[in-house]
This record gives sequence, C-alpha cells and structure tokens, in this order.
Amino acid sequence: MHCWPPGGCCSRSPRGGWWCRVVDGLRAYGLIAMMWMRSTMAYRASFAMTALGNFAATSFDFVVIILMFAHTEALGGYSLPEIALLYGVSGTAFGLADLLMGSMDKLGRRVRDGTLDTLLVRPVPVLAQVAADRFALRRLGRITQGLFVLGYALVALDIAWTPLRVAVVPMMVLSGAAIFASLFVAGGAFQFVAQDAAEVQNSFTYGGNTLLQYPPTIFAKDLVRGVTFVVPLAFVNWLPSLYVLGRPYPLDLPPWLAFAPPLVAALCCGLAGLAWRTGLRSYRSTGS
Repeated sequence: MHCWPPGGCCSRSPRGGWWCRVVDGLRAYGLIAMMWMRSTMAYRASFAMTALGNFAATSFDFVVIILMFAHTEALGGYSLPEIALLYGVSGTAFGLADLLMGSMDKLGRRVRDGTLDTLLVRPVPVLAQVAADRFALRRLGRITQGLFVLGYALVALDIAWTPLRVAVVPMMVLSGAAIFASLFVAGGAFQFVAQDAAEVQNSFTYGGNTLLQYPPTIFAKDLVRGVTFVVPLAFVNWLPSLYVLGRPYPLDLPPWLAFAPPLVAALCCGLAGLAWRTGLRSYRSTGS
C-alpha cells in the first residue's frame, strides 16, 4: 500500500486509524499550502498589495463603528473599547479560520463541474485537498487588522486583569477559530447536496463574524438564543468576553459557560467532521 505524502504514518501502519488519518491529512494540508505559498511569494509585490488591500477592506467595518460613536457615547450600553474587544476577537478568530479553511466555499463548483473526481483518486484526504486548495496568504491582512483592534481594546479597557482573565483572551481566539472552521467544513458538506450553496455557507461564516462584532444587547433575545443554542457563535466571543468585561449575559446563563468555548469547539469540529464524511459518501459524481 502506497501512501502520500511519503513517510506518512499510514505507510507505517497497514490498517491505520483515525489518528493516523488526521496526521496524514495535516501533513498533506501543509505540503499543499506550502506549494501555494511559494507560488504567491514568487510575486512579492503583488502579495504585499493584495494583503494590504485585504487589511484596508476589512478595516472599513471598524471605521463604521467609529463613525457611530461620533454621534453616541454607547451602543447597546457598550463603549467603543468594549465593542473593539468583541470586534477584535471575532475578526482575528474568523481571519484564522478563513485563512485555513476559506477555500471550502468553492466545493460546490467542484461538485457541479466534476473536478472533485480528480481529488477522490489521489491518495490524499479530500478535506485536506479542498481546504488547502489555492491557499490565500493575502488573508493575513484580515488577521492583522483584527489583532490591531484587539490590541487597542486591551490597552484602552480598564480591566482588573487576573491570570484567568488573561488566559481567556487567547482561548477565545483559538476556540473561535475552531468554531468558524467547523462552520466552513459543515457548509462544504452541505454543498454536496445543494451544489450551489456558497452564499448559504457565507451567511453563517462571514455573516456570523459581522454579527459578533456588535454587542448582544442590540439584538432580539430570540436571535441571541439561536446563536447560543443552535449555531453556537456566541461562544466565539460574546460569552467569554462578557466574563472578561465583568458584564452579565443577557439570557442570565451561568457564568461557567464563559469557559466552555474549547468544549463547544471540539463538539462543533466533531459534528462537522461527521457531516463531511456523510456528504462525501453521498457524492455520486456528475456522470459526465
């Protein structure tokens, strides 16, 4: 049995296992991503301009928020630095997920034109191939912009920092990135059925990021419940950020939920993986 990439763990284990497949998938993803990064860096000026353009384009979202505060001192009871914390965490987490899994929205096109078949015959996990396809290093601009806003928030906020509050900040970013990444994968799985559902996927990913940039107090409680108990976007930044800020949660949920994002992220990734396997098994090619 031949295994790609050479030296992968499945080459050392005839039967393999789920951990072996994960390791080989990550190795394959890294190799494909490195190939696209080398291609991108062959034109450094073009990369610099597109990354800067990505940074500038995403900055307009926060400029809009700043303009709002030119006419008011608070939005939904939140000050500009407090909203900057929500914005920075959500923007950075989403930027990481978009960098790593943003190509998933192109799966529907591959299903329609039959080019997905070429990925199926390769001895590489299909998910790794789809996710790393045309790895766009320019998306670092979005991450950088989110980090700038997050840095401003952490400096401007008057918070009594404790070791636990400090630990919550990177936890939010990493867990939020995993939650967004699971939405990208689940959206890709849905495209096996819908085939032309990139906009539906974007409504939960890009739309979810926009939603989380604002405080939960400006939204109807039914919407807040939906993004807490149905699509758990609230665990990206709302719940843990409210703990950092010392604010009560609108739905009067227990405070310990602020520390649940890693568990929610793991659950989301597991469900997304199950959805992906189900969708991939249901794929029957285009017949052409």
